[in-house]
Amino acid sequence: MSSETRNTEGQVSERALHFLKALVERYIREGQPVGSRTLAKDTGLDLSPATVRNVMADLEDLGLVVSPHTSAGRVPTVAGYRLFVDTLLTVRPPSEDDIASLRTRFDTRSDAKSLVETASTLLSGITHLAGVVMLPRHERNVFRQIELLPLSGTRVLAILVTSEGEVHNRIIATERRFSASQLEQASNYLNEIFTGQDIKDVRKRLVEDLKSTHRNMDRLMMRAVMLAHEVVESAERKDDCFIAGQTNLMEFGELASMERLRQLFDAFNEKREILHILDRCIAADGVQIFIGEESGYSLLGDCSVVTQTYRVDDEVVGVLGVIGPTRMDYQRVIPIVDVTARLLAAALRQ
Repeated sequence: MSSETRNTEGQVSERALHFLKALVERYIREGQPVGSRTLAKDTGLDLSPATVRNVMADLEDLGLVVSPHTSAGRVPTVAGYRLFVDTLLTVRPPSEDDIASLRTRFDTRSDAKSLVETASTLLSGITHLAGVVMLPRHERNVFRQIELLPLSGTRVLAILVTSEGEVHNRIIATERRFSASQLEQASNYLNEIFTGQDIKDVRKRLVEDLKSTHRNMDRLMMRAVMLAHEVVESAERKDDCFIAGQTNLMEFGELASMERLRQLFDAFNEKREILHILDRCIAADGVQIFIGEESGYSLLGDCSVVTQTYRVDDEVVGVLGVIGPTRMDYQRVIPIVDVTARLLAAALRQ
């Protein structure tokens, strides 16, 4: 539980928490603003309408619920969902029969890529959300060599070779023309610094170099760093992920505008920001939940992401999870994500 959640919880009465729980659960089920009369009925408390309105006003003052201008009812805010998830949610693990049924879907004779694809399809099918699974990272991918070659005009061909024998090509438009000897000098500079280093470490160093000002680095070397960053970033997408069930999100009214869906589908196709979110979960313990803007990705401002790591030989090799609206059924989704991570890990170990 975050310190912010603890601070907020300390300001909310037990009765108000009871109302918040009922409101969130009702809104998750129906997706409509919840009125005071409905809440009074759901909570089963014998309170006057004025008392219920006062409790709701207190929750609104604390930023836990908000009243849409089109309705007298309230809906949860990100802070309201966070308090609900951290303190009010009761998660029931799936039954042994459910787990056995899920296990039969994994064909342990399949390769890792097929198992990951199965896991993403399974997650989306069971939760009716978008299922996302990162491919397992079993080995370090090391920078072996980069070569920069001039093409016509101001274009440059960047060729990166990694320790796994993969070759990544990228044609990059530059602001001016570079000679073959200049690009050879730049290639030598990059190879001297980065050969033998993990691709991830190389990218971090390149990002740092681009953010800082290097008075001792001439313009050609700075341009070499920029060119290397582009091709290394494309190579890093080897840590790809499978996303299944994107169209499930069309069923939720709050995400169903054509412009909203187009932006989300573009994000799913591009994958880069989704992978960054999954990367943040690699070192985390247990199920991680990002609600709305907590993901740090503006396009997922109306969505929640629930993730769990999966392990092989006691080493975290990937992350899986689901993406859906903030009003997803957390009580049901969280254990499904957790169990699927354990089943995928077991299948990969076979």
